[in-house]
Amino acid sequence: ALEVAIQALLDQRPRSATICPSEAARSVDPGGWRELMEPARAAARRLVAAGEVEITQGGRIVDSSTTKDLIRIRRTGR
Repeated sequence: ALEVAIQALLDQRPRSATICPSEAARSVDPGGWRELMEPARAAARRLVAAGEVEITQGGRIVDSSTTKDLIRIRRTGR
């Protein structure tokens, strides 16, 4: 559900736009989204592995498996 939410949110935005994993978590479970934050990050990592999205910090692509800070998600091939 989180992967679908990430893709749906990105589909609603300009190609170069980013989303926060919390947006996907909130769209899946508005009341319990905080518990979905790590699963949302994991969903983003799966989409990275599939070549569908990139994980960024400060506009630069990062390895989300090694970063603990806030991340953003965007489509590949800006």
